[in-house]
Amino acid sequence: MKIARLFIAGRLFIAGLALAGLTAAASAGTLDDITKRGELRVAVQTQGPPFSLVGANGERTGSSVELAELMAKEMGVKITFLDFDWDGLIPALLSGKADLLVADMTPTLARGMKVAFTTPYMYTGSTVFTKADSKFKTTEDCKAKGTKIAVLLGATGEKEAKNAFPDADIKSYKGGGPLLLDAVNNGQADCGVNDVSAVKGQSTAYPAGTFTIMPDLLSKEPLAFATRYDEPDLLIWMNLFLNQVTIDGRLQKNLDYWVNSDAWKKDH
Repeated sequence: MKIARLFIAGRLFIAGLALAGLTAAASAGTLDDITKRGELRVAVQTQGPPFSLVGANGERTGSSVELAELMAKEMGVKITFLDFDWDGLIPALLSGKADLLVADMTPTLARGMKVAFTTPYMYTGSTVFTKADSKFKTTEDCKAKGTKIAVLLGATGEKEAKNAFPDADIKSYKGGGPLLLDAVNNGQADCGVNDVSAVKGQSTAYPAGTFTIMPDLLSKEPLAFATRYDEPDLLIWMNLFLNQVTIDGRLQKNLDYWVNSDAWKKDH
C-alpha cells in the first residue's frame, strides 16, 4: 500500500512538473519573442488596394502596410510581410506563420471565434458597383432574379450580398477585390459587392467612368487588425499603438492619404 501511495505521489509530482512547464511556455511573452527574433511577421492581402498593394516600383505598400511598418518601428524590429489571398489570412495567423494580420477585415462574431481583434481603427461598409454602361443602374436593379453578383470568398460582402439579393446568382471569387472588378468589367458578373473603400481604391486602376459605385451602403462595418488569442500581450500592445497614433494624428494622416482620397494613385 505504501509503495502504491509513493507511486501515485510520484506520478502526481511528474504531472505537476509537466503542468508547470506548460504554464511557463504559455507565459512566454509574444512581444519578447518578437524582440528576440528582431522581426515582426505580418500577414497581408496580396492585392487589396488601398490597404495593401504592390506599387509601380515593386514595393509593398498601402494603408494597412504603412500602419504595420509603424508598429515595427515602434517595436524597434524589422518587418516581414507575408502575402496571402483573402481566405488565407486567418489560417496563416492561426498556423503561427504570422504574428498578426493587417487588412480591411471586419471583426465579425464568427471570425472572433477564431482570432482576437483590436479595437476598430475605422468604419466602412459594403457597396454595390456595376459597369457604367450596363442596364444595372441602381442597387434595386441588382435585386432582379438571376442577376449575377460577384463577391469575395470569405468576405463580409459575401454574406451581405446573400441577404440583400436573395434571388440573385451569387458568384464567389477566391483572391482579392480586383477580381470582382474584372468580373463586372468583363461581363462575367452584372454587379459586384465589396467594401466601399476597397472598391473606390481598386477602381482607379481602370479608366475613369468604367464603373458606377452606388451611393447607398448595404452595411456599416468596423475594420480592425487581428492576432491570436494566445498572444494577449501583443493584442494589448496593438490597442495601445492604435490609441497612440489616433491621438498624435498619424492614423488620420494615413487614412486621409490612402482611404479618403485618391492622392496615393499618383505616387504608386
